[in-house]
Amino acid sequence: MDSLLNEIYSMKSTEIKECEKHLMLGGGTKGIPVMKRGKGVRVFDVDGKAYIDCTSQSWALYLGHANDEMNRILSEHMNNMTHMHQGVHTPVRYYLARLLSRIAPPGLNRVSFTVGGGPAIEAAMKICMKNTVDSRDFLCLYDSYHGTTLGVLGATWTSTRSSGKLMGGSRYLHLTKPFIRVPNPNCYRCFLGLKKESCGMECAKILELTIQKGVAGNPAGLILEPVQASGGQVILPAGYIKEARKICDRYSVPLIFDEIQTYCRIGQFFAADYFNVSPDIIVLGKALGGGLPLAGIIISDKLRGFEQDGEELHTFANNSLSQVAAIKLIKMMEDGILENTRNMGGYIRKGLESLQKIYPQMGDIRQAGLHIGVEFVKDPVTKEPAVEEASDIRKEMMKMGIILGMGGPCKQVLKIKPPLIINRQECDEVLDKLSETLKVVF
Repeated sequence: MDSLLNEIYSMKSTEIKECEKHLMLGGGTKGIPVMKRGKGVRVFDVDGKAYIDCTSQSWALYLGHANDEMNRILSEHMNNMTHMHQGVHTPVRYYLARLLSRIAPPGLNRVSFTVGGGPAIEAAMKICMKNTVDSRDFLCLYDSYHGTTLGVLGATWTSTRSSGKLMGGSRYLHLTKPFIRVPNPNCYRCFLGLKKESCGMECAKILELTIQKGVAGNPAGLILEPVQASGGQVILPAGYIKEARKICDRYSVPLIFDEIQTYCRIGQFFAADYFNVSPDIIVLGKALGGGLPLAGIIISDKLRGFEQDGEELHTFANNSLSQVAAIKLIKMMEDGILENTRNMGGYIRKGLESLQKIYPQMGDIRQAGLHIGVEFVKDPVTKEPAVEEASDIRKEMMKMGIILGMGGPCKQVLKIKPPLIINRQECDEVLDKLSETLKVVF
């Protein structure tokens, strides 16, 4: 091992603790052990304890940790080039743009790259502003999460009282763009007190009413996550998404799919395929670069795109290493991993449903591919959120070597989102330890 790496990796707990005072964190999860390495679906802390990583490190490592195939192609490419200025053309960037256009829904054929999800949402907003008239405000859904840059922080739940109190995002409101929110179709907790079977899609009607009466001018765009990950793993009903598409068409409002977390994880490349609804713009990020920083947008042929006059420039928008990783990821997805995502997602769901029969406190199971959430309640009839119990489950699972995510403002929701390479034996390990934990908590 390189001597410098050896120096870094051999730090003792006391030294790590001393280093801690020099680091500021504006978010993340408290109480996670210090991790030293990872392989496959597992990570290992500085004491050598292993954990199955059901967070895929902010949902970005679809191939797990230290994937051999990925590492080989990246190592070979690093001997060629890494970073190139955005104005310098490379075969890698051209290849990836064409590949994304080929797998995208018909009519979405132009790609622009950036380095993170928030800037990619902002890029989509720029495209909308170029293509709409008399527009100022964007629409988004309750409990949405679209990043924490100043351009999109106003569309993220951390700037609202969604968690029961105002959080960090509310500190910067004088600098953030205002967004107009409409109800998200959370059928388990309908804001209108209606039943899914007979609701008549009232939340979609409110969306249209807001466009008619609640927006000055015409909306510049509607941004929605087909699966609201941070907002509690809420899978939007296909009927709602189809109706939103019709409403946007009716009023000439561009429809943006924030697929930063749905890309591949739902068992299809795009939620547009999963729900059979095409947006005007798709936003990608997180796992797009196979674990390396990369994000971007794909836009409809009907829209006017970016021009080379300084309206969209990022120093690392042409990181060829990330682009090679993105290409390799797509090839591996096509070579069986998307199928595994569907199969293992369905397998985990069956296991959760079996546990639900024993523990009705598992009020709602939400699964699309390996995009999985469980909402815990004190009583399945009253649906009172079991926030403390969910927290206890998460802590107990951590002790048992399973890292789970939490549902943002919905702290009674736990998320199971492992790398897409997870196998049946590893799924069984997660389910078995969840069963043991539920015995302790309930």
